[in-house]
Amino acid sequence: MPTPDILSRLIAFDTVSRNPNMELMAYVRDLLAEAGVGSTLIPNAEGTKANLLATIGPSDTGGVMLSGHTDVVPVDGQDWTRPPFELTVADGRYYGRGTTDMKGFVACALAAGLKAAQRQLKSPLHLAFSYDEEIGCQGVRSMIDLLQDAPVRPAMCIVGEPTSLSVATGHKGKIALRARCVGREGHSALAPLAMNALHLGCDLVQVLRDVQAELRDNGVQDGDYDVPYTTVHAARMTGGVALNIVPNLCEVDFEIRNLAQDDPQAILSDIRTRAGAIVAAVKDHAPEAAIEFDISFSYPGLDTSRTADVVNFVQSLTGVNSTNKVAFGTEGGLFSQELDIPTVICGPGSMMQGHKPDEYVEISQIERCDAMLDVLLDRLEAGI
Repeated sequence: MPTPDILSRLIAFDTVSRNPNMELMAYVRDLLAEAGVGSTLIPNAEGTKANLLATIGPSDTGGVMLSGHTDVVPVDGQDWTRPPFELTVADGRYYGRGTTDMKGFVACALAAGLKAAQRQLKSPLHLAFSYDEEIGCQGVRSMIDLLQDAPVRPAMCIVGEPTSLSVATGHKGKIALRARCVGREGHSALAPLAMNALHLGCDLVQVLRDVQAELRDNGVQDGDYDVPYTTVHAARMTGGVALNIVPNLCEVDFEIRNLAQDDPQAILSDIRTRAGAIVAAVKDHAPEAAIEFDISFSYPGLDTSRTADVVNFVQSLTGVNSTNKVAFGTEGGLFSQELDIPTVICGPGSMMQGHKPDEYVEISQIERCDAMLDVLLDRLEAGI
């Protein structure tokens, strides 16, 4: 089946992360089965979502894994001029939610898998499709557990996030956190006798800004990134019930996106210590005051050497000799660090088009990705 036909079917599934993806995965499973390719579904506990893993070719050697996620970000509140869950072809582009991020690559990988089923591969092609990547690479972890126990793991992995088909060797890690700032409620007319939790939250945000400034001015730098240092970002603050009530609770959502050279746990430990000083300063007045931290999710960064075999191999498929690093996170760091699978990021489209209304991928990018994977199949047939 041609890639555009597969992409059209994939876009039609509303797999926003809050929704199930089982219908899409059933389509993928059945499409592969029609070509004689077996696959393994790895469902979540509720049976509403699943990863899919398929191997085409021999099972006693490593081969190459193509990895992509099947969930997409919401379209709520966005001004779309085209139907988001219907593939539209216009102006040399494929429009629809996920065309760039990243059902475009998934469609190319599936088309390659169907072609691979008709060839005598000496090295296998692995297809690894996951869920809940958009909310912190959470779904792929059960696939990683399965691969941990596999007798033979893939020799290398290509994560097909959009890079305009350049070879990206790295991305930052991330810890997503919520700070719970506890104060003491009271009547606003007697506010100084209470303990305003919003004030604790504001003091904490100032700590985050101070840590960020120190990382910017004195921390490790990596010029391959648009923002060449580790970032600390406060995204959301909530608290309070009514104007005449001193709030007793404030929550601050923030993140740390770290370079490979920085230890995010050490940064978090520093933030905890400074938050402890904020609380200690008000304990005599409000013994119940506290700032507590919960980690929502985390994933490691990716930092593959430019001279690694996987980099040279994928460059030989694309014909592009340069490398870069990407600002967004992927499951690549998990494959690299937890499974020791050498990994790069290389896929069609640009993240400049992702997460936006009227998301699109250039048709030429899909065609180039198909051509890259055709070369990959030639290499797998030769036994790389």
